[in-house]
Amino acid sequence: MNPSSFAPAHFLWRFEEGVGWITLNRPEKKNPLTFDSYAELRDFFRALVYVKDVKSVVITGAGGNFCSGGDVLEIIGPLTKMDAPALLAFTQMTGDLVKAMRSCPQPLIAAIDGVCAGAGAIIAMACDIRIATPSTKTAFLFNRVGLSGADMGACAILPRIIGHGRASELLLFGRAMNAEEGERWGFFNRVIEPPLLQETARNLAQRLAAGPTFSNGVTKHQLNVEWDMSLNAAIDAEAQAQALCMQTKDFERAYRAFINKETPIFQGD
Repeated sequence: MNPSSFAPAHFLWRFEEGVGWITLNRPEKKNPLTFDSYAELRDFFRALVYVKDVKSVVITGAGGNFCSGGDVLEIIGPLTKMDAPALLAFTQMTGDLVKAMRSCPQPLIAAIDGVCAGAGAIIAMACDIRIATPSTKTAFLFNRVGLSGADMGACAILPRIIGHGRASELLLFGRAMNAEEGERWGFFNRVIEPPLLQETARNLAQRLAAGPTFSNGVTKHQLNVEWDMSLNAAIDAEAQAQALCMQTKDFERAYRAFINKETPIFQGD
């Protein structure tokens, strides 16, 4: 598949130098999600498993905001009229988006500006690396609309990023986390000025794309599957994973480059 030819209906996509860019593009409403955009994002990340030319992905939003969550009129309103089976089908579908993001081998970078709320905060949380601007406000605001903080894996993933107590505060109160808190708590890898956001995301994504992408995919996989392993099981799993990476041509390329005092050129095999 040629990633340059992808034409999603509900978000923007571009591909350059091994890096895919997903832009949530409803700036007039701060880039909310709809039933269709949830499903298309889920399917898109599932498909990326098989698109080896895409080596890393940046997710961002148009118009100075990341994502305001589920569209109030197009999602929240209809949900109040659904029966239990339909509601469960919806929550399982949205959870599948996070599963797809965590399962695709490409490292995901969230480049966040402005509003990052509800499902938008979840999408950011599901990424591997998050960068933000000083004006970014992140809110897991489910509590404020009468729902639990247990949404799309938040109760599992968020405590592992920022700690149980801080996650409890955000999920129980639904309050916004500012950029300084987010960086200090470990949710954001860095906070930078808005003019540098896209450039910084590009630089990080290109560095990942130029790296040993097969081995990076193994790292991402192990970070996921070792959550519920004992220490001994995790060490054994990492021994097998590393032995597999030692069979790659990239490992040999790195050795040859070191011997010749050169920079290795990885090819992902």
